[in-house]
Amino acid sequence: MPVIALHHYTLGCTPDELDTLLAFYTVHIGLTDGPRPVIPFPGNWLYSHGQPIVHLAAFLDEPAKGGTGPLDHISFRAQGLQETRAHFRAHGIAYEEAPVPGWPLHQVFVRDPKGLKVELTFFLEEEQQPQQQSRAGHKP
Repeated sequence: MPVIALHHYTLGCTPDELDTLLAFYTVHIGLTDGPRPVIPFPGNWLYSHGQPIVHLAAFLDEPAKGGTGPLDHISFRAQGLQETRAHFRAHGIAYEEAPVPGWPLHQVFVRDPKGLKVELTFFLEEEQQPQQQSRAGHKP
């Protein structure tokens, strides 16, 4: 389930939340923990194809109140729809699917450990097999 593109976004958290967030984005979204400049607070830069696209920044003293604030969701371009579905099912990750009517796109939505909605966008012409064009939710 390789992620293909997004420049980056920064998610503020507490130092205690770093391990859980790091595991979610590496194990379940498929990013890789990588080099990070010297910055005066703990954190991780998570990479796809050599580009750091998610910055985890532990600069908060307490967990953010009100979920993820004004940030609604982050979208990653991805490949491997069937493999992604199987991975989420195997790990008990709830997800929802939403094909885009009239477009060759299929969206899969999950929530990260802080409640942020993460969208994986699959371009159907890049997928090996035709995909079912219905909206479905999947609970672990």
